[in-house]
Amino acid sequence: MAKQETLVSGMAGRYAQALFALAQERGATEGVAKDLAVFAAMLDESEDLRSFVRSPVFSAEQQIKALDALLAQAGLSGTTTAQFLKLVASKRRLFAIRDMIRDYNVLHDHAVGLSRATVTVAEPLKDEHVEALKAALASVSQGQRVDVAVKVDPALIGGMIVQIGSRMVDSSLKTKLNSLRARMKEVG
Repeated sequence: MAKQETLVSGMAGRYAQALFALAQERGATEGVAKDLAVFAAMLDESEDLRSFVRSPVFSAEQQIKALDALLAQAGLSGTTTAQFLKLVASKRRLFAIRDMIRDYNVLHDHAVGLSRATVTVAEPLKDEHVEALKAALASVSQGQRVDVAVKVDPALIGGMIVQIGSRMVDSSLKTKLNSLRARMKEVG
């Protein structure tokens, strides 16, 4: 557990560590990760749900009751994840659930040897380019498997921005042009 403590910190990290340890005991780390992804998607899709989990107006009992209904509808009732979410609500910490999910994913990814990278490009990449990118990123991430999420942002003009963990490399044409513009202003 000492290694995991360096991966996450703070209140959300402690909750994530506790959930991860429980999931490991039950042999359910992958299932919990999937259930948390379902709940995160529910949060992404519903402004009302996001407001609900952040609002201090609702009591713990009201949050637990609402969670029961939502989790049953999503097919998650009775799972380790459902128990965890209701515990978080009972402790009045539901406002930090996104951070807890993020930290759980960090712990889970580390345990299964997975790194996540976000690559932003000016136009969509072909499948063979994505595979080459995965291989290149795996070589710089201590041999871990790399899951690449590709985002398209035409404003980059060309090049790419790669973020893996806390490291980021920006080789976009937009950034290079902005840098050149700033140097030209200094000279002129």
